[in-house]
Amino acid sequence: MFEPGEMIMYGSSGVCRVEAVGQRDIAGEDRLYYTLSPVYSTETIFVPVDTTVFMRPVLSREQAEELIDQIPSIRGDACQERNLSLLTAHYQTALRSHDCRDLIQLVKSVYAKHQLAAQRGKKLGQVDQRYGKRAGELLHGELAVALGIPWEEITGYIEKRLAALSGTDKTDGQGTGG
Repeated sequence: MFEPGEMIMYGSSGVCRVEAVGQRDIAGEDRLYYTLSPVYSTETIFVPVDTTVFMRPVLSREQAEELIDQIPSIRGDACQERNLSLLTAHYQTALRSHDCRDLIQLVKSVYAKHQLAAQRGKKLGQVDQRYGKRAGELLHGELAVALGIPWEEITGYIEKRLAALSGTDKTDGQGTGG
């Protein structure tokens, strides 16, 4: 069970602070609930403690730094699926895994697809744009909280860390979007 003050990843909402844990009577049913405040929005979420919605602690600082260091080794091959339903299902699978490596792979995949489209004088499709953006938001939100830095600074932090690892002044252009 999570405690008040803990930072967690909650379903597709992203990073939330557990504000309280307590009994609530909702629709005549008295159950134990979490009160969650998403870090990057203003709503309040009430969710039963025994929900089946995915929840896990936010990465630690060490885990976040290790993950960033692994970004160059995570493959991001462009998904060439042309059927929009299958493409959407492919991207949703990555998002629903709630695994940061899968989010990085999705972002890099969309970036690679964007590069291919640009070479052909075409634009990236809306499905690709939407899922690439959402994966970047979830990933950046968690990394920013784990590292204790503002969301707006996470891209620069990642680029600097990767540049320091590679011994160059710039990255390969396949950052983590967002």
